[in-house]
This record gives sequence, structure tokens and C-alpha cells, in this order.
Amino acid sequence: MKKAHEKVKVLLECLPYIKSFYGKIVVIKYGGHAMIEEPLKNAFALDIVLLQYVGIKPIVVHGGGPQIDDLMKKLGKKITFIEGLRVTDRETMDIVEMVLGGAINTEIVSLINKHGGRAIGLSGEDGNMIRAEKLYGQKITESGVKNIDIGFVGDVESIDANLLKALLENGFVPVIAPFGVDENGESLNINADTVAGKIAEAVKAEKLILLTDTEGVLDKNGKLISYISYERASRMLEEKKEIWGGMLPKIKCCVEALKNDVKSCHIIDGRLEHSILLEIFTQAGVGTKLAMEEQ
Repeated sequence: MKKAHEKVKVLLECLPYIKSFYGKIVVIKYGGHAMIEEPLKNAFALDIVLLQYVGIKPIVVHGGGPQIDDLMKKLGKKITFIEGLRVTDRETMDIVEMVLGGAINTEIVSLINKHGGRAIGLSGEDGNMIRAEKLYGQKITESGVKNIDIGFVGDVESIDANLLKALLENGFVPVIAPFGVDENGESLNINADTVAGKIAEAVKAEKLILLTDTEGVLDKNGKLISYISYERASRMLEEKKEIWGGMLPKIKCCVEALKNDVKSCHIIDGRLEHSILLEIFTQAGVGTKLAMEEQ
């Protein structure tokens, strides 16, 4: 009986958050170890299904860099990055589309549906949902900054959210591979964090959640920063003292999202089972929350 009461207590603690977020849209960028380890994959799918059943409307945007690397190595294809951007020739783009739009997207949809959800797989190409523009790498030379052509790599120009809104209204979970289409109808590969942020802006999401392979944003001593205001995050980007490497584009993505009416952003540890539920339905959370207000 005591265990039963403890379970009821946990449910009641979640109630204010369920009431607050009922009917709201949450955009989740899915990546890292959470996409590789079987227990974490199943935990993620269960989290998405639970969100849907308590009236929250999740949208999933996924990456897949390690899986792309694995296939490229098997095919003997050279892997090259410039300023963190994958150099993507035609053959590499075919591999990217095969892995992200095929194997990974299908697996995520299947897992969510297996656990009782209603997921549907998409890419930004479907219905011209993501209009993209070509992105160039940059190299600093003696004469200044030089643009470098890195192939079929893009940035988000605009999002048509009508398809997503229609799917959400009809009880589906959109699962999106991060491609877009340029003005010539050419497919371009886009950073998944960027796509997630821009989609969150377009649908006026309540939350943007980025799954990572770290606890969240860490200070110079390796300690978790649990809350960062918009102003502080903006200073971090400008000064580049407290954040570096792969965290830079994530903070940039969050700052842009907050500026464009997303209520809060969360950078959390995808290596922790059910981290999404812990972040949304508990006071303490498990990662770094970013919002407009000073705390």
C-alpha cells in the first residue's frame, strides 16, 4: 500500500505541469547516445507517447551524424568537416538522405508507434515545408574571410508550418529528417539543432528541448548551469568565453528561438533514461533551462 501511495504522490506532483502544458507544442531535437543505445531509444519513444497521451503535442526533429559516419566508412568515403559543417558532395548527400530520411526516420516512427503513439515520418522536403538556402563554410585568410563551397549543405530560409499544424491537430507526432529544398528544388542537408529551433519558432512552441551527450551547459569547472537567461546566453555567444565546441550552435539556436516567442529552451542529457519527462514534469529538471527572464 505504501508503494501505491508513493506512485499516487508522484502523479499528483506532475499534475500542475500537465495542466500548464496541456494542448501546447513541444519540439524535441533527438540525437546522440539516446539514438544509439536500445534502452535509451525505447525510453525516448515511451516519453513521446506519454506526452501525447497527457495532451501535449510533441514534434521530433532528429539528427544522425554518427550513423552517417559509420556508413561512409563502410563505403570507403572520406569524412570531412569545415567549421563543424560536413562537406557534402552528391554521393555524400545520397548517403545522408539514405540514413536520415530512410533508416533512422523509419526506426523512430516504428518505435513510437510500437509503444502506442501515432507517429508519421517526414523530411523538410515534404510539402516544401523547409525552404533552404545554400550555406558556405568560412576560412580566415590573410586577406580576410573566404567562403568555401561545402556542397549540398543549407540553412533554413523559412518554414511552412501548415502541414505540421494539420498533423498535430489530427493526433499525429511528426518525426522530421533535417533536409530542406532550395529555390531550384535541390535538397540540402541542414543542422538538426537549427531545424528544431526554426520549427519551434514557426509553430510558437511552448518548449524547445535539445538532447545532448552532456548534463547540459557546464561552467569552466564542469558544473551544470541549471538556468541561463536570454541576456546571459546572448553575452555567452558574443564573448565566447563560457561555451565552446558543439554547445555554441545549441546556445545560438536557443537564443534565436527565445527571441521569436518560444517560451523556454532546455538542453538536457539524452543519456539519462526518461530525461524528457524529468525535465518537463519536475521542478528541478535535469539539464539547463534557458528563458527570457533573469532568475
